[in-house]
Amino acid sequence: MRILIIGNGGREAAFAKKLSEDSRVTQMFFAKGNATTEKYGKNISLSDIKDLVDFAKKESIDLTIVGPEAYLVEGIVDEFKKAGLKIFGPDKNAAKLEGSKAYSKKFMQDYGIKTASGRIFNSYIEAREYLDNQNFPLIIKASGLAQGKGVVLANDKDEALKTIHDFMIDKIYGDAGIQIVVEDYLRGFEASIICFSNGNDLYPCLPAKDYKKVGNGNRGANTGGMGSVAPSPEFTAEHFEDFKTNILQPTLNGMRDKGLRFTGFIFFGLLVTDKGCHLLEYNMRSGDPETQVILPLLENNLIDTINDCIDGKEIELKFKNESAVCLVMASGGYPGKYETGFQITGMDKVSGSDVIFAGATQRAGGIYTTGGRVINVVATAPTLEEARQKVYRDALPLHFDYAFYREDIAQF
Repeated sequence: MRILIIGNGGREAAFAKKLSEDSRVTQMFFAKGNATTEKYGKNISLSDIKDLVDFAKKESIDLTIVGPEAYLVEGIVDEFKKAGLKIFGPDKNAAKLEGSKAYSKKFMQDYGIKTASGRIFNSYIEAREYLDNQNFPLIIKASGLAQGKGVVLANDKDEALKTIHDFMIDKIYGDAGIQIVVEDYLRGFEASIICFSNGNDLYPCLPAKDYKKVGNGNRGANTGGMGSVAPSPEFTAEHFEDFKTNILQPTLNGMRDKGLRFTGFIFFGLLVTDKGCHLLEYNMRSGDPETQVILPLLENNLIDTINDCIDGKEIELKFKNESAVCLVMASGGYPGKYETGFQITGMDKVSGSDVIFAGATQRAGGIYTTGGRVINVVATAPTLEEARQKVYRDALPLHFDYAFYREDIAQF
């Protein structure tokens, strides 16, 4: 089989590693890929959807897997299918559940999906007036895609006013923030559940925990994720039943009612309070860095599972009775401004974990940083603590200038 994977992060590298275990895979291509994917196949410098379609036809690609959300929102799946190419991911219509937080919030409200109370605003003046009579803290979200950074916890009115001005007037995230969602703040813990979709049903993976804040103790700015664990130690069997009843099933009902049938991944970002699970967001793709801890525990053959979904067959997911931990090593300054181009060393001293590159490229015989999240150190073990000890031991010899990571992944 010849596989094309769209994306260049740790998630796509994790797909590459999993697929490399299948002897039927004869060639993998990555657009644009990174230093890890280059070990498993060939990186290609294509980003335009039309160019990717032409490439897939020319190279007789048997299956394409899409990682990043922007391609899905732009309609890459629709274009591949028009060309008769097999691709795993939601079409443009279904991708709106991630591409517009306003659309997804209304979807949740219309179909009785348990979520925080919230309002959608297209007008800066109306949003500003709304804040006059609200209790704080509040959550303010840019409706469009903002690379996981367009969500702010506003602790008081001044912070909220600044945020809506940043989003709607200064457009710090471009057009992504000209429409916003303002939600009640919920106290609890977060959980991530990735599901496979076969076009008719949704099949949940193990619950994972993502560490979104940049600093220890969950402090600082939001990031794309500074680490993850699976299964989530906080998410109980009772929580899972609550999720299925109040979020998964009504989502499925709404998708069927609106004709949002697709084959691909759907990610549920949850907030669990003392009143149960609440849905924060949908991602219409596999999570990053959650994929990095889910795939090592997945016992199913990934290609067979994806093909069964594409063919509309029922699937049964099986996972190892182990724990997985992913530690993200990031560039100094991330998620704000950071420098790149620093050489990465120490990989030869890692013994028990997988080193998966995210924001890194290979050139001139070395590997150099290219992004904010640079390395994923991933380990599995019979217990969460053993997996945690592995990744932190193996992170020590890894080095690039201004590298940093959280010291509390898998501790809470």
